[in-house]
Amino acid sequence: MRWQAGLLAAAVAVALGIGGGYWWGTRTLSVRPVQEASNAATPATTGAKAARKILYYRNPMGLPDTSSVPKKDAMGMDYVAVYDGDEPHTASNLIKISVDKVQKLGVRSEPAAMRSLDKVVKAVGRVEVDERRVFAVAPKFEGWVERLFVNATGQPVSKGQPLFEVYSPELVSAQREYAIATEAVRALKDGGADPQASMQRLAEASLARLKNWDISEEQVRALAQSGEARRTLTFRSPVSGIVMEKKAVQGMRFMPGDSLYQVADLSSVWIVADVFEQDIALVKTGSQAKVSISAYPDQSFEGTITYVYPTLKPETRTVPVRLEIANHRQLLKPAMFAQVELSVGGKAKVLTVPISAVIDSGTRRIVLVQLAEGRFEPREVKLARRTDSYVEVMEGVEEGEQVVVAANFLIDAESNLKAAIGGFGHSGHGATPGAGAAAPQSTTAATPNPNTASTARGVIAAVPGTKSPVVGHRAEGTVKAIDVKAGSLSIAHGPVETLQWPAMTMDFKAANSALLAGLQPGSGIAFEFVERSPGEWVITTITPRREAVRADTKPAAHQGH
Repeated sequence: MRWQAGLLAAAVAVALGIGGGYWWGTRTLSVRPVQEASNAATPATTGAKAARKILYYRNPMGLPDTSSVPKKDAMGMDYVAVYDGDEPHTASNLIKISVDKVQKLGVRSEPAAMRSLDKVVKAVGRVEVDERRVFAVAPKFEGWVERLFVNATGQPVSKGQPLFEVYSPELVSAQREYAIATEAVRALKDGGADPQASMQRLAEASLARLKNWDISEEQVRALAQSGEARRTLTFRSPVSGIVMEKKAVQGMRFMPGDSLYQVADLSSVWIVADVFEQDIALVKTGSQAKVSISAYPDQSFEGTITYVYPTLKPETRTVPVRLEIANHRQLLKPAMFAQVELSVGGKAKVLTVPISAVIDSGTRRIVLVQLAEGRFEPREVKLARRTDSYVEVMEGVEEGEQVVVAANFLIDAESNLKAAIGGFGHSGHGATPGAGAAAPQSTTAATPNPNTASTARGVIAAVPGTKSPVVGHRAEGTVKAIDVKAGSLSIAHGPVETLQWPAMTMDFKAANSALLAGLQPGSGIAFEFVERSPGEWVITTITPRREAVRADTKPAAHQGH
């Protein structure tokens, strides 16, 4: 009986073990899928949180056209999404610099603003005598200088002051004729009318001759009263001024018309300034100007522009401009140098940027617009008037946009480096984010030829008619048509990875006519091309292929691009 009881207990234990194992195995299987599902859900949630932000959608053909929502172009191609962090090498040729580098470079920006440009035109001038205030003392008869009253150049004289005495036989003879004629008129007072009238005309003719020789009224009256001719005649100064020239020497003989003295009135003088050719359009008569003289650094003089000369000096490319300025204290001496400042410009406000913001390459002018922290966009601008600090912007920048005014040349150098090794400056903005990102790693250490350098997905090649290297692309296709006269050909090509183009048929320009030699419709080719200007694609290299593009890669026709 005992062994039967033990056998029964063992059977029960086995049954319980089998049942418990079955229950535990069933529970484990039911729990594992739940745990695996839970573990699988975790990465999906993390990936959703790490999804990149779409900034906008760009034209698939690289044209300067963007959209905030998905859409298709005229050929039915989908616009390409541009993600946050990829935009510098896609649609806008932006320059992306880390915040740390921006701080190290010392980048500083200033908004473009409306200002009144009051430009100051500066010119160098000289003090000159007013030509209308210069008088020459020149006898109208032959004679000799008997005596000098003013015998030094630069001596001041007043109006009517005696200058010199002269002796002339002609003068003595004319005086005697007048004295005799006057005495005869008195003697014929009681005579006939005809002789008296004739003698009166003779006396008047003698008097007119003396007056024409600049004999003063005082001397004429004395001659008429005394009836005696004076041996010498005194010449007096016609104006108050400075003796600028003296040729008279005591005892010298002079001829009619010889200038013995030159007297100038210096109470008002001219400033003749040489204004550069590019500023002459801003100078107007009647404008006020500020004049400074090196001899009087603590004083300034005010003058008025009275005349702009109609000639230009070819040696200096300047135009003389005349100013009139009062000189009552005789501080301004003829031949002194003067600094002239003329304020010009209108009262209307115009859009301006600091001059330091403009990068002038000689062929075009660029400013760097700061779109965000560490992101800059180069813009070509059209400039107009400028002052010492600001310049007017006609096109390229809007009011309120931040333009870089400090360290912009360092940023430009940074962008030029990226252009040489990664395709920055591609005018079509058609490079892919991957191309722009991969280029620096693949080509930084290998650019031996300045005219040709490879990138991760494209080629930098020099194209005839372009001023700098541009990004090139490779493709394969079949020639559909050739226009030798126009230098163009139509190609059905496969996908272009560097531009994210699908297979299509489009027209290309040939860089030169030699590339078209030997080509015929139906020829299979491999070729390289660049975008010389927006929408103008130029083939630089053509390599014939033995077989045309396969039928399964033959593109759909999209003519007209």
